[in-house]
Amino acid sequence: MSQAAQTIIKPQWIAQFTEQQYLTDHAVVIENDKIIDILPSDLATTTYPDAESIKLPEHLLIPGLINTHNHAAMSLFRGIADDLPLMTWLNDHIWPAEGQWVSPEFVRDGTLLACAEMLKCGTTTFSDMYFFPEEAAIAVQQAGMKAQLCTPIMEFPTAWGSGPQEYLEKTEALIKQFSDSSDISIALGPHAPYTVSDETFKKSVALKDKYHCKIQVHLHETQFEVDESLKHHSLRPVRRLKQLGVLSKDTQCVHMTALTEEDITDIAQSNSHVMHCPESNLKLASGFCPVAKLQNENINVTLGTDGAASNNDLDMIAEMRTAALLAKANSGDATALNAINALAAATINGAKALGMDDKTGSIETGKLADLVAIDLSQLHCQPVYNPISQLVYTARADQVTQVWSNGRRLIKDGSLTELDETALINNAKTWKDKIHNTKD
Repeated sequence: MSQAAQTIIKPQWIAQFTEQQYLTDHAVVIENDKIIDILPSDLATTTYPDAESIKLPEHLLIPGLINTHNHAAMSLFRGIADDLPLMTWLNDHIWPAEGQWVSPEFVRDGTLLACAEMLKCGTTTFSDMYFFPEEAAIAVQQAGMKAQLCTPIMEFPTAWGSGPQEYLEKTEALIKQFSDSSDISIALGPHAPYTVSDETFKKSVALKDKYHCKIQVHLHETQFEVDESLKHHSLRPVRRLKQLGVLSKDTQCVHMTALTEEDITDIAQSNSHVMHCPESNLKLASGFCPVAKLQNENINVTLGTDGAASNNDLDMIAEMRTAALLAKANSGDATALNAINALAAATINGAKALGMDDKTGSIETGKLADLVAIDLSQLHCQPVYNPISQLVYTARADQVTQVWSNGRRLIKDGSLTELDETALINNAKTWKDKIHNTKD
């Protein structure tokens, strides 16, 4: 008996997180926002005769990429302070710029710019940590994406609030506001061990437990951070957070360089997740996340770009390649973070960390239709022996031709369908002129 469906997508290959790794000459059938079937291509049309059929020869279909750490609005600061160490970059350039420019309008415009860039690079879901998350939510909804929005929590005043108590109060209000949203979740974002007190960490954990949400924190980003923690607390940051009750299955640890075996054990025992941002860490000379060691301890490792002010792009395809290559060089093991595991870090692992793996992160019947088609027909991708290896080690973001999020086609033949790219570029240039003309 035939069925009616919205769309049949017929790529040459479909990425699968199985021993087989990928299917050949199969189709994915989507109806409304979900995947309703995966079957051989030659059966799809007869099984679903009323569906629209989209043929994608020489394309690999993958789950929508999941960027687990970003500061999206900082896209408007892209390139403003390059080639500097982390603390100089933060203290002397980024924090002063934020103090002058961050506003609801800045966050809304910068986040929308970032959403457009991420979509064109194949990302459908991301985690963001920045001021005015309520404005970021507007941009996310306009773009048609999904996001975990981490509210910034620290000890000092910012444009978003007067201090930790106000940040926590605003966080609780946002959790309630978006409690029924299927596309936006609110997480707590205590910034880092060096900007958050013990008391504020404890209050953050209490709020997290009250609403069963996630918590994301910059952790072990540099050796300097570790040294300062030993100096002021007589504890390494990971051990301090363990003693404060911060580490748990709901905790997302961002960066994680300068780790000892004891640090890794603490993370593994707590079932915390690690958000690896290889390109940002390389650019800021922050250190190397020991991915191979983490995976050997069955720690869930995901990938993030960090913000465009420190990367300087939001390209998760490039992030996969950098992560895979860096893991091999850092461990001395050419098998570390192989291609299929790099793709997993950018998709299903991220979904697990965000608590969304029942909805997205893999191509399975019943999951949301978050799908990305990548054209592997170009000269530099020939010949194709293994499409997933080709994706990780040779593909570029400009090979993304189609993107679906919740079944909505947001990229068609490489172009945005619902956002005005020219308007976004012109708006970014307007911000650049304002910022440049007042910059010392």
